[in-house]
Amino acid sequence: MATNLADKYRNPGPRYTSYPTIPSWSTDGVSQEQWKEAMVKGFNDSNDTTGVSMYIHIPYCENYCYFCGCNAYRTQDHSFEEPYLNALLKEWQMYLDVFPGTLNVKEMHIGGGTPTFLSPDNLVRLVDGLYEHVNRMDNYMFSFETNPRSTTREHLEALYSVGFRRMSFGIQDFDPIVQKEINRLQPFELVREKVDIAREIGFTSVNFDLVYGLPKQTLATVTDTIAKVMELKPDRIAFYAYGHNPHMYEGQRKFKEKDLPVGAVKQELYDKGLEMLESIGYHEIGMDHFALQGDALYEAARNGTLHRNFMGYTENTTQMMLALGSSSISDTWYAFAQNERFHEDYIREVNAGRFPLHRGHLLTDEDLVLRRHILNLMCKQETSWNDPKLYCDELDVAKFRLEDMQNDGMVELNEDGVRVTEVGIPFLRNICMAFDARLWRSDSLSKAYNVSRDIQAEYIEKARQAKEAQQVD
Repeated sequence: MATNLADKYRNPGPRYTSYPTIPSWSTDGVSQEQWKEAMVKGFNDSNDTTGVSMYIHIPYCENYCYFCGCNAYRTQDHSFEEPYLNALLKEWQMYLDVFPGTLNVKEMHIGGGTPTFLSPDNLVRLVDGLYEHVNRMDNYMFSFETNPRSTTREHLEALYSVGFRRMSFGIQDFDPIVQKEINRLQPFELVREKVDIAREIGFTSVNFDLVYGLPKQTLATVTDTIAKVMELKPDRIAFYAYGHNPHMYEGQRKFKEKDLPVGAVKQELYDKGLEMLESIGYHEIGMDHFALQGDALYEAARNGTLHRNFMGYTENTTQMMLALGSSSISDTWYAFAQNERFHEDYIREVNAGRFPLHRGHLLTDEDLVLRRHILNLMCKQETSWNDPKLYCDELDVAKFRLEDMQNDGMVELNEDGVRVTEVGIPFLRNICMAFDARLWRSDSLSKAYNVSRDIQAEYIEKARQAKEAQQVD
């Protein structure tokens, strides 16, 4: 069954770290004044209760990983550190000047690029500067992404000294042939060494990022990679599907299509990884994530408090996320804003005293309702609209989009809500697409995600007829 579904639902879908998704935003979607107003509204709503999350983007990488779809600037010139660091601190001060009180920070994540491109001293200077005028909440959590090849003991000790306890290693795959294809050579022993150092220093949570669907991957290579992961037994694992978008990312054009596992073959790689991970005690959390029992992410999933934002899954449910740096994305719940993509443009705008907004979106009432349902599905694998505040007309259409998935055993649908079955969990993206009104209404997005505009008209007509029949009754 899973193999047949993998073929049927092989079309790409958004990762739904937001709704509406980024392609729906526009370069004039949020003005400077609108962004300030949205920040104050988000602050007033949640700062005293859940606090806020922070993300800092470091775009620089010394090496070019061909598979990567992140915003990264390849250079070995570390003179970029100082002007970029200064811009981050200036942007942060601009945020602090807007808020009517002291920020309560619940979590922070530094990503990239390669965060440890910055020197240990500059990482400490950055974190100290960010937290000079804010309050760290009880049980705050600081985490960062790290490249085993460029991260030193000094980096880890510096980050530990300013409060970091969680880290994520970019592994992708341990097979040397696959590593050569993606231009990311990092032997297993090197990774073991860095993990041992981190645990020796005192880091309490280690995550591994793994990717399936990379060129030259086979069942044998994935089996060997997971076996090596099992030796190190990180607390969490993210096991992502590789997204092949050569029209967007130059490095991916180096891959030969014949070397990429797709469809049922790609699904087989995931199924094998899932089987091996579950055999040693990892639990599937939402989509693509796994955690050991006792890990905070596992507990959040079990307790129904799991949250998802632009940093992925987190146990901290914060309504507002503030993001600094080039291409980073902030979320006040009522508005999204993405910074300028290129580091030169970002630094120029900040130095001119402007929020470096590239594009954004002010959420409508319908957006806010649909966002809640998509978030529920991604985090809890179910959602309900029996509360009038969580209902909008688009849900009547979404129910008809879900009917085929119900027939395939992926969801259980009723008048007031929907629940994802175990069969449907690998297809969470596809299920959430049924609620993505902006995708179905847009010619460009429906084409990009291979959904039929003709069948959209059919769903709308069915919803209209159902509502008329209900009114007659």
